Amino acid sequence: MTPPRVAIVDNAVYPHLYKPVGHWRTWLGGVAWESFYAPAGRLPALGDFSHVILTGSEASILEREPWADREVEFVRDAFQAGKSILGSCYGHQLLALALAGPARVGRCREPEIGWIAVEVVAPSPLLGEPRRAFTFAAHFDEVRDLPSDAYDVLASTPACPVQAFGCRGRNVWGLQIHPEIDVPAAREILSGFGEIFPRVRPLYARALAEEPRDSRLILRIVERFLADSA
Repeated sequence: MTPPRVAIVDNAVYPHLYKPVGHWRTWLGGVAWESFYAPAGRLPALGDFSHVILTGSEASILEREPWADREVEFVRDAFQAGKSILGSCYGHQLLALALAGPARVGRCREPEIGWIAVEVVAPSPLLGEPRRAFTFAAHFDEVRDLPSDAYDVLASTPACPVQAFGCRGRNVWGLQIHPEIDVPAAREILSGFGEIFPRVRPLYARALAEEPRDSRLILRIVERFLADSA
C-alpha cells in the first residue's frame, strides 16, 4: 500500500485567530502533508495527493465568494478522481453542496457553540459503533436532507440532525463537529470570535463558561481515514 499523502485545504478567513492547519497536523503524525490556502486561490494538484482534508471556516456556505465556488469544483473533481476526502464544519457543508447540491445546506435553526453531546446513530469505520460522544462544535449553517440512496447519516443532535455523513462505498466523510480542536485551542477561538463577532458574543461567552467535555473522537477519525490509502 502506498503511504497516504494529505492535502489540507485551509478555509480560514481570520488566520491570525483560527488556524485549522495547525489543528489537523497535530493528529497526522509522520504522514506527509501540505496545506493550501483556499481564500487566496490555492488548491492542490489532484495527482500529488491521495487524501484531502477540507477545514472549517468563519465564512458562511450560504454567502460564498468566488474562491469557495472554485473549491466546490475542486471537490467534485477530487471525488470523481477517487480521492479520500474528509470535511469538517464548513468543509462538511462544502462537501455536501459539491456532491449533493445547494439544497442540501442551510442556516441552522439553533447554532451549536461549545462542547456538545453527539449521538453516533449508525456504525461506520470512521466513528465506530453507535454511542454518545462529546466534542467541540461552532456553526451557524448545516447540512440537511441528504439523499438516502447515496449518503449515510452517521451522527446527529436534536439541533443538527446531520452531524456526520458518509458517502456510501467511498472513503468520503463529512463532520459538522470539530473533533480536531482541543480544549485550549477551542477556548482561544471562542474568546477571539467573541471580539470579532459582537452580535453573537453571548453565545461564545456562554460556551466559555461551560465545562469542556471531549471524547477524543479525533484519534479514531484520523486513523481510519488515513488507513484507506490508494
